[in-house]
Amino acid sequence: TLSFHLKELAHAGLVTQERSSRHIIYRAAFEHMNGLLGYLTANCCQGAGCAVEAQVDSCEC
Repeated sequence: TLSFHLKELAHAGLVTQERSSRHIIYRAAFEHMNGLLGYLTANCCQGAGCAVEAQVDSCEC
């Protein structure tokens, strides 16, 4: 479920959570995400940005 994945992201420090009465508000932890991306770029891409081509589907909405 979504709540399971959000809880795991919070446990990893990639999102923060705040309880507001019966609700839990999740927010992205950009500082931690940037640290993870920096690590992955340095150690997995040898310092170069990973070239991933985005697949674009045309939408006729």
